[in-house]
Amino acid sequence: MSFPRYPEYKDSGVEWLREVPTPWRLCPFWTLFRRTKRTGYVEEQLLSVYRDHGVVPKASRDDNNNKPSDDLSPYQLVAPGDLAINKMKAWQGSVAISQHRGIVSPAYFVYEATHSENPRYLHYLFRSPRYITGYLSLSKGIRVNQWDLEPQDHSRMPVVLPSSAEQNAIATFLDRETAKIDALVAEQEKLIALLQEKRQAVISHAVTKGLDPNVPMKDSGVEWLGEVPIHWEVSPFKWLLDRNDGGVWGDDPDGTDDTLVLRSTEQTVDGQWRLENAATRKLSATERAAALLESGDLVVTKSSGSSLHIGKTTLVTDEIAQLGCCYSNFMQRLRMKPSFSPLLAWYILNNDIARLQFDLLSNSTTGLANLNGTMIGQMMLAIPPGEEQTAIATFLDRETAKLDTLMTEARSAITLLQERRTALISAAVTGQIDVRGLAGSANAPDSIAASAYPASAGG
Repeated sequence: MSFPRYPEYKDSGVEWLREVPTPWRLCPFWTLFRRTKRTGYVEEQLLSVYRDHGVVPKASRDDNNNKPSDDLSPYQLVAPGDLAINKMKAWQGSVAISQHRGIVSPAYFVYEATHSENPRYLHYLFRSPRYITGYLSLSKGIRVNQWDLEPQDHSRMPVVLPSSAEQNAIATFLDRETAKIDALVAEQEKLIALLQEKRQAVISHAVTKGLDPNVPMKDSGVEWLGEVPIHWEVSPFKWLLDRNDGGVWGDDPDGTDDTLVLRSTEQTVDGQWRLENAATRKLSATERAAALLESGDLVVTKSSGSSLHIGKTTLVTDEIAQLGCCYSNFMQRLRMKPSFSPLLAWYILNNDIARLQFDLLSNSTTGLANLNGTMIGQMMLAIPPGEEQTAIATFLDRETAKLDTLMTEARSAITLLQERRTALISAAVTGQIDVRGLAGSANAPDSIAASAYPASAGG
C-alpha cells in the first residue's frame, strides 16, 4: 500500500522546491524569524548543531572534538524554538530548530521565532533534502568547505506552509514514523557493536590461547597475556622484526618523482587501507629507496591528536606494494623476520589487547599520544610455531570474514533505513504525500517497506 497524494499541485516557482500542493502558501524566511545575538550566558550548557542529529547538548556526544573557547562570553544563547545554523555547513544539513536551551559558537547564526507555525514541522522542513539543496544554491565562497549562507540571501528563501492543522498532522506523523525507523537503526547499531565485540574476542583468544582447547597452558609472565600454550614462546616484538623504522617527510625540493606517500589518514581504525585522498610527494632517490613499502610490511600510526588513533596497523598487500608507495614520518614500518607470519602479526596488532599496550607505552604528557619504534618493540607477544601461525591466521581469516559480512549487511540496512527516513520526511513536508489521514493512525502504511511511497517523493 502506498501513501496517497494531494489532489492538485502547483509550480512553486523555485527550481529546487519544485511543485507543492495547490492550497499551500509560500512566504519569505524573514517573515517567520529574525536574527538575534544574545551573549554573556557563560553558565548555560554548550550546544552543537549536527547534520544528522540537529541541535543537541555537546556533552551528549563523544564524537565532537572541537574544543570550546576559554572565554564563553561571545557564545550565543539558543532558546527552545530558535533556529540555529552552522553557516558554513548549512548546505550539508547543519540546520535545526532547537528543543534545548544553551549556547552555541559565535560563528553560528541564531534566529528567534516571530511566528505561530508548528516548530516541529519547520524543523523537518528546514532539514529536508530540498531545503539543503536550497542552502547550497544560496551559499557563497571560494572553497567548497567554507561556503557561507549569508543572512541577506537566506532571508528571502521561500518557506512552504500548509495550514496549521496540516502542519500538526505532518509533524505528528513524522515524529511517530521516524521514531520507528530510529528504533530499527538502533537495533542494527547494537548488532554491529555485539559483532565487533565477538570479532575482538575471537582474535584475542586465537592469538593468545591458540586453536586447541585441550593444549596444556603455562603462565606467560605477562599480565595482559595471561596463560599461553605451553609450547609457545613469549618474546618482545623486536626479536621478530627485520626492520623497525620511520618514514619520510616528503616534498624534497630536489626530488623528481611523484611518489604516493601513505599517511595515517589512509588507515582505518579496523586496520584497512582507504586510498581515495592519498597524496603524492617529491622524494629524492635515497628517500624513496629507504621508505619503499614491500608486500608483507606492517605500517603503524605512531603519532596522532587522539589516543584512539594510536597504533592503527595496516598490512601492505601485493596490490598496495605494486603502487610503489612510501609512508610518512608519522608512521612506523615493521618488517617481520621470515620466521613470523605478517598476517598473524596484523591480527595481533589489531585487537584490543594490543591497543591497550600501545596506550600504556605511548607518551601523552604533552596531550598528544606518541609511539616510537623502541616502544613498539617492547610489546610482549606469545609466539606459536610456524605451522600453527599459518593455521591461526587461516582460521581468523575465515571467522572474521563471517563476522565482517554480517556487519556489512547491518551497515547496509542502516544506510537503507536512513535513506528511507530522509525520503519520507522530504515527501511529507513538501506535500508529495498526503499524511493528513494518517497522523492519528497507528495503522499507517509501512513507511520503511520498499516502494512505500512514490519514487518522486524522495526529492
